[in-house]
Order: sequence, then structure tokens, then C-alpha cells
Amino acid sequence: MNTLTLEREGNVGWLHLNRPDRLNSFTIEMWRELGELGDELRDDADLRALVVIGEGRAFSSGIDTSVFAGGGRDDEGLDELGAGREVGARHDDPIVDSIMRTQNSFTWLAEAPFATIAAVRGYALGAGLQLALACDVRVMARGTQVGLLEFKYGIIPDLGGTQRLPRLVGMGKAKELIFTAERIDADEAARIGIAERLVDDAELEQVAGELATTIARQPPLAVRAAKRAIAASGDLPIRDGLRIEAEGQKTCLTSDDMKEAIAAFVEQRPPEYHGR
Repeated sequence: MNTLTLEREGNVGWLHLNRPDRLNSFTIEMWRELGELGDELRDDADLRALVVIGEGRAFSSGIDTSVFAGGGRDDEGLDELGAGREVGARHDDPIVDSIMRTQNSFTWLAEAPFATIAAVRGYALGAGLQLALACDVRVMARGTQVGLLEFKYGIIPDLGGTQRLPRLVGMGKAKELIFTAERIDADEAARIGIAERLVDDAELEQVAGELATTIARQPPLAVRAAKRAIAASGDLPIRDGLRIEAEGQKTCLTSDDMKEAIAAFVEQRPPEYHGR
């Protein structure tokens, strides 16, 4: 990969956005590589938690404006994202289809069976904030600036921002932030619910890593079932959500992981889960 790097520390992965000279701004190539990586990691049984972080002084400043201007445009990469393709198309309009395919570059983080954590510093603007919103949890360094600035370019947030931000902050606040293209700081982001943890910049990697390690030690089938049920709470009537909750619990109740959890408790030792 040219724009991303992936490291593994046991059951924890570290995904680095790796264009620090451009504040990790997104290009067609970067979206394509992120989508391809998602295809590889989606069903990785050894991965229990994934931290997404930017190299250098920013998480991501958003879209690289050369994509708008056509400078350095990767036409082959754009085709691979789906523009004008019929095979596997999700929409008859090739532009809409291309956008929906690009959305998948972020959506897999929300749908993956393992936990995803955004470790955010510096800037998370536009597509950068939308990437962070696709993760399950956000750890944010003080002093970070975040915002959905798409109105400044005459467009809307189209990578999940209009869907995920209201689920965190409510419809009114989401409309205010999107309609005004306002930047807010990390303290305000934490106050309104965009960031779950607020830390000093020097502590960002440590806190995100400790959180990932803690989650990675949990029973993976339970993490997967809880993530699916929690996601349903924002989309479905409560009775449908309760059914998904019950289905997830059945998987846990009949698993070797539950037997291991009970045995470890009785024997007063750390459990060793295998996701089955």
C-alpha cells in the first residue's frame, strides 16, 4: 500500500493513514486501498480491535483538493471505485454508484466484527471526520479541530457524515454543524458526544492502545454480537432490536468462549478466548 500502513500487535491492529506531508488528505488511491484493506480484514479471526490513526500531526484534513481539480487524478483508481461500471453496481447512475462504492471504504469499519477505534489528533475535517465517525469509538487529543466542511466546496458530506453524526449528537446539532461548515475543538466534540475520550496529545497512542488491548481481551463473539445489536438500536424498532439482541445472546450461550469465561472465573485466571 502506498497511502496506508498496517501493523499488528497480537490481536490488535494499527492502521496508519500515511500521507503526513499532505495531512493525510484523501485521494482516489487512498480510498481504494482502504476499501481493499477492509476486504482483507473484515473476516480476520485473529483481529480483535483495530486502531485507526494518522501519521504526523493530523488524523486527516479531508479530501485532497487535487481530486476536485483533476490534478494527479487516478482514472484507473476511479474506475475501480465503480464509476461507470455495471458489474456489481449498486445504482443505475454511475456517479451515485461510484459514491456508494467509496462509502464502502469507510463502512467496513462500522460493520467489522471487531472493535474499531479512531485515535484523532490535529485535524479531522470533512472526509477525515467521516472516517472517525465510522469507527466504534473515538479517542481525541486536546487541541484537535474537527468539522464537516463540505458546504465550503458546494457539496454535502457523502461518506456517512449525514447518517452517523446525527446518531451521535442528535439531528439539530448535526444540521447546525453541517449547514454552517463550522469547526469545533476537541473539548466541544467531547461535550456533544463525538469523542468518547479526551486526552492530552502525548497520551493519545497510549490511551488508544490500552483501550484496544482491553477490548481485544474480551470474548470476540460477545463483542461481535453486542456491536451488531447496538447498531440496530439506531435503525430498527425496539422489538426488532430485541430479537437481534436475543440472537446474539444465543450465539454466546452456546459458545466455547462462555465455557472458558466461567472456567477462568472459577479458577481465578485470565480467560483465553478463541472466538468459537
